[in-house]
Amino acid sequence: MRFGELKIRAGEGYSQQFIPRYYCLTTGLLDPHNSAFSNSEVMGTVRAILQHPDDFYPLLKLKMAVAQAEKQIPPEPHWGFCYSMLHKVSRSFALVIQQLGSDLRNAVCIFYLILRALDTVEDDMSISTDVKVPILIAFHQHIYEQNWHFSCGTKEYKVLMDQFQHVSTAFLELGRGYQEAIEDITKQMGAGMAKFISKEVETIDDYDEYCHYVAGLVGLGLSKLFHASGSEDLAPDNLSNSMGLFLQKTNIIRDYLEDINEIPKSRMFWPREIWSKYVNKLEELKDKENSEKAVQCLNDMVTNALIHMDDCLKYMSALQDLAIFRFCAIPQVMAIGTLASCYNNVQVFQGVVKMGRGITARVIDRTKTMSDVYGAFFDFCCLLKSKVDENDPNAAKTLSRIEAIQKVCRDSGTLGKRNLYILRHEPQYNPILMVVIFVILAIIFARLSASRPQN
Repeated sequence: MRFGELKIRAGEGYSQQFIPRYYCLTTGLLDPHNSAFSNSEVMGTVRAILQHPDDFYPLLKLKMAVAQAEKQIPPEPHWGFCYSMLHKVSRSFALVIQQLGSDLRNAVCIFYLILRALDTVEDDMSISTDVKVPILIAFHQHIYEQNWHFSCGTKEYKVLMDQFQHVSTAFLELGRGYQEAIEDITKQMGAGMAKFISKEVETIDDYDEYCHYVAGLVGLGLSKLFHASGSEDLAPDNLSNSMGLFLQKTNIIRDYLEDINEIPKSRMFWPREIWSKYVNKLEELKDKENSEKAVQCLNDMVTNALIHMDDCLKYMSALQDLAIFRFCAIPQVMAIGTLASCYNNVQVFQGVVKMGRGITARVIDRTKTMSDVYGAFFDFCCLLKSKVDENDPNAAKTLSRIEAIQKVCRDSGTLGKRNLYILRHEPQYNPILMVVIFVILAIIFARLSASRPQN
């Protein structure tokens, strides 16, 4: 089962893969003995910089933020384990929570790790159902047991489960309001996961229920944590739920190929009620002879996800704390951007669809106010609208939902204040920035030349 978090695919999260090659070269990899980059890679780096030089500064700021986040690991052993593990299982989440106040940051960190552990139990196909279900149902009780752990999962997830006592120890140090919120959501999510072990996603109602358990509840839980911190009013459940569903459905749409090719067993999250209109079996969407039907099905799925946009905008517009606002807004902007990239794109069934690295960095750097969010949603809706084929069977419904959100954004009266950084047709050249870039490139080439063996 897929735990609700938007995985930003310009690389996985904001890991080293996310940062373009030229960016890594400028941040500590200038050692002449480092042979990680070939001449051809460096030439690719030069082309990337020259194509979009204005992306250099946002990417530089992003890498600095990643480095800073990795340094802010508490000295206490249990908290050190929790934050180190958070960096291993999700660098993206580890980065965005750093802007929260310390108490709330600790609560969100533990909330995430507990749900990630719960998800690890559910995902481990080697655990028999009669063992797995009781653990899922009782997981909210285990988090109070300082010595409880359960060996399952692989790689860093196995480490998390084997040493889960560190997470429990940290959980018991949280304020009671935080503990109650985390316990309540863990209990509901465990019960929902247990239910869907033997239940297929057949109808759209099933799809919404499944997404509620694995992501909508995350939204409800975060709202409770924000409220417990004293920084926000408690948001309505329907809005909190939509915040999670919008991210979750984006993941499910984009990750079709990864899920359908899962070994030893395919994971099928697209509802039969939608895909059965186009093919007889869900896996047939990846066959090239079904490309036209596959894209129509994809567009149907995207149109279904768009219904949550209005609720998301209402939720974000009510937030008062800037750090919490950015924590919530950045993933939502990335989600609408990802849907715009996926819509009408057959590549979803053939590989990985990624947003441009530069756009990703600009979103993270410049999403600071609700005006920025309205502007980003409006711009990405414009991109979506431009891709709608009038012959698509869902074209009218898709356009209706897009235009409804564009109206909300226009009615906010803030579009004139935004920077048009989402949709950009021509690269903008800043002379000073170009000089800085070329100086850095000169250093790179000098170091690479010095490291070549002499004939």
